[in-house]
Amino acid sequence: MADDKKQEHEDVEYSNEYIQTRIRRNKQERSVRRTNMWMRRFKVFLRFLTILILMFLCYKLIRMHQWYMSPRAFDSVRSPYLEILNNKIVPDYYILAALRKNEVPTVPIYMFNTDEIKKSIMQLDPVENVYIRRFWFPARLQIIVQEREPVISIAPDENVESIAFFSKGGKLIGRDYLPLNPSFKTIKVLTYGTKGDDYRHWDKQRVEFIEKVAKTVKNVSKEPLDFIDLRDPKDVYLEINGLRIRLGELDDACFERIMRLPSIMPQIQTLDKKIKYIDLRWKDASYIKLDE
Repeated sequence: MADDKKQEHEDVEYSNEYIQTRIRRNKQERSVRRTNMWMRRFKVFLRFLTILILMFLCYKLIRMHQWYMSPRAFDSVRSPYLEILNNKIVPDYYILAALRKNEVPTVPIYMFNTDEIKKSIMQLDPVENVYIRRFWFPARLQIIVQEREPVISIAPDENVESIAFFSKGGKLIGRDYLPLNPSFKTIKVLTYGTKGDDYRHWDKQRVEFIEKVAKTVKNVSKEPLDFIDLRDPKDVYLEINGLRIRLGELDDACFERIMRLPSIMPQIQTLDKKIKYIDLRWKDASYIKLDE
């Protein structure tokens, strides 16, 4: 009987201890769950706060004044909002005048469409292409100009400045863009624009033909070409290193006549008299005309 009570007592103690253990374990589990729940809520709050901060920073970034050009950006070529590069023929103020046909952008620089500005600059005769780059901090435009290459200069006399020039492709460009930069080596052509050969009506083929004549003369004579005198298209003169050459008409046969120069040049070096010109007009003969 005593053993039964003892056993019963032990069972009760064990049961109480088990219950207390379960209670403590449940409390710990609730505490862990509560902690995890708050951690999850805190993480959600942090994400939300981070998103708000990023949105605020993006808004501030977009609204920064460095994205916007000054309303006076096109007032001067020295403007910090404008950079013009690679223009050797077109003066800066011509490009600036073309820019002023357009309004200074009032939108952020990354939203500004440069097509209209490009179209305005492309209207300048020497301009072949334009590349416009947009920068920020501060907002500014970089204008890179690709100009036509001058090949022929037009003048009424050898001692007169050029009044126009032709570029590759046969584009005639007027005196507004003269004088040319000395770095451009052009073929000087003397012409009045009359007597049936008005240079204002020359096309690409005519320009290329004159280029071919000049290159042939230079390659054959090994001397620099001073000018081509086209003031009388039926009686054309050349001058190479101060020596005048009477070529006759500029036709397809003129290249054969030019090819006779190497055979006659050694004779010139042996003469003591002053030479007026070399006559290459005739098909089968060349003559040295002395200055009387």
